[in-house]
Amino acid sequence: MKKWFGNAISIFIIIIVMMIIIPLSPTILDMLFVLNISISIIVLLMTMYVGRALEFSVFPSLLLITTIFRMALSISSTRLILTEQGQAGEVISMIGGFVLGNNAIVGFIIFLIIVLVQFIVIVKGAERVSEVAARFTLDAMPGKQMAIDADLSSGLITEEEAKQKRSDTQREADFYGAMDGATKFVKGDAIMSLIITFINFIGGVLIGLVQAGMSFDDVMNVYSIATVGDGIVAQIPALLISTATAMIVTRAASTGNINEDLSKQFSTQPTVLLIAGAVMFAFMLLPGGPKVQPFILGLLFIILGVRLRVKKPVEEVPELEGEGELPEEEFDENAYFRDINNVYSLLNVEPIEMEFGYSLIPLVDEAVGGNLINRIVIFRRQFAQEMGFVIPSVRIRDSSKLGANQYSIKMKGEEITKGEILTDYFLALQPPNLTGEIDGIETIEPAYGIPSKWITPDKKDLAEVYGYTVIDPLSVMVTHLSETIKKYSYELLTRAEVVQLVENLKIHSPDLVGEAIPAVISFGSLQKILANLLKEGIPIIDLGTILETIVESSSTTKDIDVITENIRVALKRTITRKFCDNGQIKVITLDSELEKTILSSMTRSEQGVYLAMSPEVIQRMVSQLLETVSKFNDLQQTPILLTSHVIRVYLYRLLEQFYPNIYVLSFNEIANNIHIQAIGNIT
Repeated sequence: MKKWFGNAISIFIIIIVMMIIIPLSPTILDMLFVLNISISIIVLLMTMYVGRALEFSVFPSLLLITTIFRMALSISSTRLILTEQGQAGEVISMIGGFVLGNNAIVGFIIFLIIVLVQFIVIVKGAERVSEVAARFTLDAMPGKQMAIDADLSSGLITEEEAKQKRSDTQREADFYGAMDGATKFVKGDAIMSLIITFINFIGGVLIGLVQAGMSFDDVMNVYSIATVGDGIVAQIPALLISTATAMIVTRAASTGNINEDLSKQFSTQPTVLLIAGAVMFAFMLLPGGPKVQPFILGLLFIILGVRLRVKKPVEEVPELEGEGELPEEEFDENAYFRDINNVYSLLNVEPIEMEFGYSLIPLVDEAVGGNLINRIVIFRRQFAQEMGFVIPSVRIRDSSKLGANQYSIKMKGEEITKGEILTDYFLALQPPNLTGEIDGIETIEPAYGIPSKWITPDKKDLAEVYGYTVIDPLSVMVTHLSETIKKYSYELLTRAEVVQLVENLKIHSPDLVGEAIPAVISFGSLQKILANLLKEGIPIIDLGTILETIVESSSTTKDIDVITENIRVALKRTITRKFCDNGQIKVITLDSELEKTILSSMTRSEQGVYLAMSPEVIQRMVSQLLETVSKFNDLQQTPILLTSHVIRVYLYRLLEQFYPNIYVLSFNEIANNIHIQAIGNIT
């Protein structure tokens, strides 16, 4: 059935084109006129009942089809009007006689008003909205992509959901771009209606007077009915389609169909209806004005407003337990700590903690709809799949030491970072190229340090149109937590976690584990190697390759740094995937003379190898690096310095003191098929 329907549509489009050339009988033309009106009604109702514009993404193509269909019908009806002395079917005759009545001039004026209303009011407005929506949608695409990536990294959505959202964003931009051009069909249709009506009337008058020998009164009677009837028959579906066009391009912020949106949004403001009813009653007091109609409408508005106000649900404020609440039973603290074993409970340090001010408790408390714990669970799963180890549980507690809107992230008992969010606002991240300013509270996004604004919910849609990336408060906090964990993940890799990872690998590769541990490397040394990799953002999920490289390298060296560098080379595909984009990587390089200087300054001591470079050389190198790194800010990419394999790790340790977020890679760690683009060179 579906395949047949698709073929029928293709055949129908071919028939429409053939109708322009092949003459049609009045009976067939009547059937096609009725079909045209039916299709237009269906299209209009579709635009009213869809929730989002993308649910009717075929609309631009459908707009073209219906426009060509109307043009073909107009050409066919013109042929019959001019060759059959105005006899172009019952539909045209009926509508022409109904509209004209006994006055041809009135009929023409009504037809002209319908065409002008459609052309100047509806079509012109829809064209402008489509143009603005297309431009703003394209401008907002980078911000929306950033928001999707932020939701993915914070665990709010899965990889499949992110792909779907990216696809929807692209389709939305394509849809509004197509609508921007498709509205020109409707505009051209309105212009052609006037031209065809003028041709029908002038041509009919000339043919009737010259060829048919009819009197002037008969000519005016016959061809005025046929002309106006044909114009009105064409304008009824054209008006429906242009209304549908305006409907679908003006519903960018809707979440349901128009019936649901109107009833929901008006029902939330019963006071508006009460005021409108009072105004209607006041209208009755005007001298000489109607009394009954304002009374009926005023009474209707007031009754409806009172009913909605009564039915409006009252929000219940949940009761939250505070830190200062007394326990049901008295607790003798001195008696409890007389037992020395109980004192040891005070020495426990949580790996990760989050503390909240009082206003943020609803975001955490599942009893009142808080979703933070679920988001952390999702992030833990994604982090394990991406980086290769499971982060420990996050201890969550409220704190009276923090401000009402503040939160703090701690690791091993010490505060790492803190932030402040406004629960009743949205955070709008400022894009590189703003298309418009929006009012809000200036702030800095805590995870990435992006200039932002806290905006009220009613400005959310406008902010997205201007290109801002809008994030809800919970996502701001989860993103800050996830980025903090990623940055300090190497500190969370405990000896117990390393043992657990090895035991998990032992299930699939018992021989490899038996050969490597403890004969070749101890758990302590393996922990140091894995921590080195995590510190520089290298996933350790391929633990089998890591152990194999350790076994191979152990025959020539016991140096942890050298073994780590060999592992990085073995994980070149992982490193390439992480840092390269579309087969290309943008980097900063070192001058060959500078590399020789660094290589010659390598000095070995009891603590290991370090770079014994003069402060002047270091200062010049750091200054140049500062200037070059600014180029990466414009590219919205993390700075990457590419150097030789021998000095990579020692150069990284030197530079991380000045640029903690810089990545230092070696040529051996990049796959051979990757194009390397140097955007700066340090000399």
